[in-house]
Amino acid sequence: MSFPLPPPMRRALDLAAEAAAAGEVPVGAVVTRAGTIVGEGRNGMREGHDPTAHAEIVALRAASTFLGTSRLDDCTLWVSLEPCAMCAGAIALARIEALRFAAEDPKGGAVVNGPRLFGQPTCHHRPEVLGGIGEEEAAAMLRDFFKERR
Repeated sequence: MSFPLPPPMRRALDLAAEAAAAGEVPVGAVVTRAGTIVGEGRNGMREGHDPTAHAEIVALRAASTFLGTSRLDDCTLWVSLEPCAMCAGAIALARIEALRFAAEDPKGGAVVNGPRLFGQPTCHHRPEVLGGIGEEEAAAMLRDFFKERR
């Protein structure tokens, strides 16, 4: 049985598709507060010539600007792919309350794979984490993207 995706994850996946259409790795992210989108982003490293323009970073910056604070304690980040070490670090620094992601990233992920950043003793903030929301669609999008480039 298939359940409809929560609207923020649906939007993150749509942003990932936009990234793919622009030639970027298909990752999208949305920040919500009290169920309302307060920031969103998609990968834009190639377009912006910016190695830090990961979807999560773009979404966190947008949310911080919109809310007028660097502390996003009462926010949830929805992302189509497990965050990397840079993004996991930014999530901790932003004090994101909850992280929801679609597909795991065994190669580059840093939340449930790799360094598992939130489990490190030097990590001062640990969001509630739940993965696998929309995993099939996100994984298929990534597979198709990289298949076309090989």
